[in-house]
Amino acid sequence: VQLQASGGGLVQPGGSLRLSCAASGFTFANFDIGWFRKAPGKVLEGLACFKRDGSVSYLDSVKGRFAGSRDNSKLTSYLQMDSLKPEDTAVYYCAARTVPQTGWGKVDDFDYWGQGTQVTVSS
Repeated sequence: VQLQASGGGLVQPGGSLRLSCAASGFTFANFDIGWFRKAPGKVLEGLACFKRDGSVSYLDSVKGRFAGSRDNSKLTSYLQMDSLKPEDTAVYYCAARTVPQTGWGKVDDFDYWGQGTQVTVSS
């Protein structure tokens, strides 16, 4: 099982980035895909989850700015991030969850993790 997050970089406040999470080695459609971030000095935080049943959940603080999707045919999930703020600076990760859960943001529920991509929002 492999997950590869990409698309991070340096962007000015107010800018946008699109992250991708490419999967291989498992039946992508049978897993929930989550996006998380780890900012300096903070705990790993759940941002969004794209469940296998098509439902989507977002962290309240990123609703309206972040939007994503999953493309089962391409084994890829995307996270479009707009109106980025300096406090969005973090390493962003995608993860896959085997067992369906009612909730979505619990780190321990996710079984497989990508290596992370750095997002830096700074002028």
